[in-house]
Amino acid sequence: METSKPKTIVFITGAFVSSDCWNPWRAYFEEHGYTTLAPAWPYKDAPACTLRQRHPDADVAGIRLEKLTAHFSAIVAGLPDKPILIGHSMGGLITQLLVQKGQALMGVAIHSLQPKGIFTFKFSFYKAGWKALGFFTDAKKTYLMSFPEWQYAFTNGMPYEEQKEAYYKLLIPESKLVVRDATTDAAKIDFTQPHAPLLFIAGSTDRFIPASLNYSNYKKYSHEGSVTTYREFAGRNHFVLGQPGWEEIAGYISAWLSKH
Repeated sequence: METSKPKTIVFITGAFVSSDCWNPWRAYFEEHGYTTLAPAWPYKDAPACTLRQRHPDADVAGIRLEKLTAHFSAIVAGLPDKPILIGHSMGGLITQLLVQKGQALMGVAIHSLQPKGIFTFKFSFYKAGWKALGFFTDAKKTYLMSFPEWQYAFTNGMPYEEQKEAYYKLLIPESKLVVRDATTDAAKIDFTQPHAPLLFIAGSTDRFIPASLNYSNYKKYSHEGSVTTYREFAGRNHFVLGQPGWEEIAGYISAWLSKH
């Protein structure tokens, strides 16, 4: 008897971290019968330590959201079937943009950066992201997050040694312009249109992308005939992909994918 081919998951990385952050997730979902890809951003297909040595990197500094979305759109378009898209932070925003383009079988936005027009008044959001915007600094140079900034924005609540290990293993320089682009039309979503099933995952202790911001994003989707789901997990910071206990979230996502 002919069996169906396993579905493909494309993991879309967020800003500031190497695409290696998905390695445990890829292993988890491949054990559950999926084929997975975690393509690097342009100019970032190298180990984190190598990318840090290139800082300030003019090529990375020139990355813009519109071209980055087109980069992942082309990867998805080259697959034989529509994949499942799972993105974190900036990758969650790109996931939403590609779902809007009709390129996903299903989409999962983990602690997603907000589309244009969605705001929060949470102080932690502005403190965690202000320096990354790079106002009053040279936009032709990349931004490299310091360890104290990493502790505040990504790994708050984790033991010091785990914070340090994650920093040196995954942190990379970032484009200031791509972060700013989240406020432009490059990040615009038409929330009234039908879309593939879309799941939002949020964390109660995420300072970079507060859960309330994710909830506001989720609530914007207004097409009654489309599936949109929201789930908040207690004690999850912005380093949710590598934070101990990430398997609970992966398991929830796996069950949601199977249901839909």
